[in-house]
Amino acid sequence: MLDLSKFDNSSFVRGVPRWKEALWWLCRSLLFAPWFPVPSALKVSALRLFGARVGQGVVIRSRVNITMPWRVEIGDQVWIGDEVLILSLDQVRIGSNVCLSQRAFLCTGNHDFRKESFDLITRPIEIGEGSWIAACAFVGPGAVVPPGTMVRARGGIDD
Repeated sequence: MLDLSKFDNSSFVRGVPRWKEALWWLCRSLLFAPWFPVPSALKVSALRLFGARVGQGVVIRSRVNITMPWRVEIGDQVWIGDEVLILSLDQVRIGSNVCLSQRAFLCTGNHDFRKESFDLITRPIEIGEGSWIAACAFVGPGAVVPPGTMVRARGGIDD
């Protein structure tokens, strides 16, 4: 049975010092969280400053939440829609010409609910070139979305 008093996340490596992560949270609040449009070029520059590899022609809409940009790689001509969440506890690779529609959720982390300590489990995600992650779609830990694939809203993969 689950006993959250035994949860210990101390082995998780965040990838950067705490001060840099705190600075990212501030930057994210100023540039990514507002409901009003902030130029994509500013957001792309901020992502690069914090270690993300970002290609050319990337469009990032309002209220996008990327938790750890130092673990994110984005190809060329990628569109990231309003309120997309990229929980990057592990590597996230997004190929070129990919569309992440509004409220899509890329989630690299989960917990082992069979263990009473509720251990954190992370696995990378890879989104192949020319793919479309539709509105409200969920892509879970360890997923590899083949090139040219559509992940439908609320689940499912179409070729």
